Amino acid sequence: MAPAPPEEAPEELLRADRLPFERRYSWSGRFARLRQEARSDLEGFWGGIARRELRWERPFDRVLGGTPPEYRWFEGGELNAAVNCLERHHSTATAHRVAYYWEGEDGSRRTVSYADLYERVRRLASALAERGFGRSDRAAIYLPMVPELPVAMLALAYLGIPFTVVFSGFSAEALAHRMNDLDARLLLTAEVGFRRGKEVPLLATARAAAAQCEHLEQVIVLRRTANPPALQERELDWGELLAHRSPPVEPVPLPSAHPLFLLYSSGTTGTPKGIVHGTAGYLTHLAATMRWVFDPGPVDVLWCAADVGWVTGHSYIVFGPLLCGATSVLYEGALDYPGPARVYEILERYRVSELYTSPTALRSLRRQGDELAGSHDLGALRLLGSVGEPINPSVWEWYFRVIGAGRCPIVDTWWQTETGGIMVSPVPALDSRPLKPGSATLAIPGVDVAVLRDNGTECPAGERGLAVIRQPWPGMLLGLWNDPERYRSTYWSRFPGVYYTGDYAVRDADGYLWFLGRADEVLKVAGHRIGTAEVEGALLQHPAVAEAAVCAVPDDLKGEVPVAVVVLRSGALASPTLAEELAEMVGGRIGKFARPHRVLFVGRLPRTRSGKIMRRVVRGVIVHGKELGDLSTLEEEASVEEVRAAADSLAGDLAPSRATR
Repeated sequence: MAPAPPEEAPEELLRADRLPFERRYSWSGRFARLRQEARSDLEGFWGGIARRELRWERPFDRVLGGTPPEYRWFEGGELNAAVNCLERHHSTATAHRVAYYWEGEDGSRRTVSYADLYERVRRLASALAERGFGRSDRAAIYLPMVPELPVAMLALAYLGIPFTVVFSGFSAEALAHRMNDLDARLLLTAEVGFRRGKEVPLLATARAAAAQCEHLEQVIVLRRTANPPALQERELDWGELLAHRSPPVEPVPLPSAHPLFLLYSSGTTGTPKGIVHGTAGYLTHLAATMRWVFDPGPVDVLWCAADVGWVTGHSYIVFGPLLCGATSVLYEGALDYPGPARVYEILERYRVSELYTSPTALRSLRRQGDELAGSHDLGALRLLGSVGEPINPSVWEWYFRVIGAGRCPIVDTWWQTETGGIMVSPVPALDSRPLKPGSATLAIPGVDVAVLRDNGTECPAGERGLAVIRQPWPGMLLGLWNDPERYRSTYWSRFPGVYYTGDYAVRDADGYLWFLGRADEVLKVAGHRIGTAEVEGALLQHPAVAEAAVCAVPDDLKGEVPVAVVVLRSGALASPTLAEELAEMVGGRIGKFARPHRVLFVGRLPRTRSGKIMRRVVRGVIVHGKELGDLSTLEEEASVEEVRAAADSLAGDLAPSRATR
């Protein structure tokens, strides 16, 4: 069965006909018609959006071509991403609109207009072209969350240079691997970043990586401190580069399928995959989802509280909002630094109307109590979004009630790095159907998501299965960099001709989709299969629980048993009685087989700097007594030690393998 809303959820507030936000939109009722248009003529549907929303240097001849699974969208067309994001706004009123409100941890602030952004992109592109860089090259970007990051991305797009943005928390080895895999000739980086009041030595890391990269020829360095270090051979100062007036160059018209950027998977279980996104299909998908899901107006301010180093930031901080001429907040730093009120201060200061963040960040905010939200003016908010992982119904309800004050719809979105943009989400701008806490609702128009059994047959309502996408969509990845066989085997071999997402899901009787986490995050307890997300969701229903991570631990009798690692809300006290109460609650809500073998209490869970719980690290510590894989994106090392200490206290009881480590 689909997860049920919490018993205390204000059901009367969740009915669409009672929500004040419904009156905000003029498009209500179009959803069913658009879905039908897409079903009857998929190519005509997406082709019409591409023609309306994008500026083409050469119109496309064909909407969809190629041989499955190597689809190609908008064949024969030519365009440029930077032109669509900036140049086409330059002669309109949007040029004077704010593109980014930037804020740093120390309170530093900058306001960047569309005209400012366009000028900086043109100057950087001209400087790079003067130094011989062009569309046959590739580049890497290793920058913190500063306005120069979208400038770099758009300047490279202006010249047709495919790039990869490497998250600024990655190590020198991770950065070097990505640059070498891409044969990058160019790296754009910064002297330092700032996080939790400390300087992050980006240039030192970049230099260590550059020493391992034989193809790298030029490093452009953004200086940010009063006494920056002297530049070394092949390094150029960003400011001096732009101060020199290079001969202006024109944006390069590019084929529709020209690679715009690559993003590498984390590489926790193997060699990182270089996921390639093209230009035309990706931009078309973003233009549609920005309009449908967020519907930004001229006075709206969007804060996508992600990092541009991940796909969420690419799509809904940079390319998506700029395509639509929207205003965004760009924040450098931890969301809870120097204190937990930072999120609310930013929402209030910039009159943010649309907040898009992760369930992990929301659980952290909920842990601090409701008073902080109530002490700030959040009245500008009109839309709330969730991204990155399934949101538990109780967290959804708290988000709706406390941050949204019971008046803002929640767009619980499901998508992946590989999909390019949102695939399943409520679309308040198009549809007035009721929202269900914890459900991403329906696929957007033009996207066909199904839930299948292992044998490929479709699951009936209420039966959990594997989520797949049964037809191509514009934002889909072009493939994996230099690895077509891995692309086919990873995504298209499980169900031939159908894209395999790797996620579990269930569709309820109303057709709503509920995503249950990764299919490889599954417990097999005495023959019963259950996703760890389902057990975590049950734990989060308890009023004392702020966060939970569940992993499978080997067991001689049952094969595996679940172990839960729990962070309590402020004021709650850990005790054996509470541990037993939580275990019993899970058993009562799901079944006795899902009852946690042990409940461990910690003050914090290992998380990435983008906010996701690092469940593989939790399992590695508990099962093996050591963490597994790359920890370069870990937020706090101390969180690993907390899990280790909790697990060590029960080491002999948790896993036989720990005794021999």
